[in-house]
Amino acid sequence: MPLLVAAAALIDADNRVLVAQRPAGKSLAGLWEFPGGKLEPGETPEAALARELEEELAISAQAFSPLGFASHAYPDFHLLMLLYACRSWQGTPLGQQGQPLRWEPLASLHTLPMPPADVPLIEALRRALA
Repeated sequence: MPLLVAAAALIDADNRVLVAQRPAGKSLAGLWEFPGGKLEPGETPEAALARELEEELAISAQAFSPLGFASHAYPDFHLLMLLYACRSWQGTPLGQQGQPLRWEPLASLHTLPMPPADVPLIEALRRALA
């Protein structure tokens, strides 16, 4: 059974995208990723994403547009990640678990070390913002 995750490409007025660094002690520590997280049983992807953004970044967001998905087989699980664009939220994103955050221009996202599941989503994001 794949692990289902919803993630957000938070896009600011300058078309920069917010990425978060995975904390030490977690798998893929130090890599940069789109914020989001696992769906709870019975939760829709949009509800899970709103909850995760509140928990991880202390922002309130509801308006999500689907961008694409990635399917990736990691050694110990299979991940299915849904990526949504979000251009509107309330609050200022702050890493609630101490994770570093940075705003990156779309053109430089491919230079960041990212988890394998996130990498193909950069192209989906590029197509959506073109």
